[in-house]
Amino acid sequence: MYTIGVDYLSVAGEENGSEVHRLLLGNEILIIEGLNLKDAEPGEYEMICLPLKIEGADGAPARVIIRKRISSYD
Repeated sequence: MYTIGVDYLSVAGEENGSEVHRLLLGNEILIIEGLNLKDAEPGEYEMICLPLKIEGADGAPARVIIRKRISSYD
């Protein structure tokens, strides 16, 4: 399973929002929107995403933590 995270309100535009979400989720790609990435430098990161469990909801607020990936090949 893969995850895509964006520092914007949505991964899609107004005209194709539901189509993009269905395409990604239908291919087992999770979506995390509204991240604050302004201080994140380019590179590989490990991410932990802890969403609130809301019964019957298709989304939820989450606490997201990233840390720079340390390669064992360095």
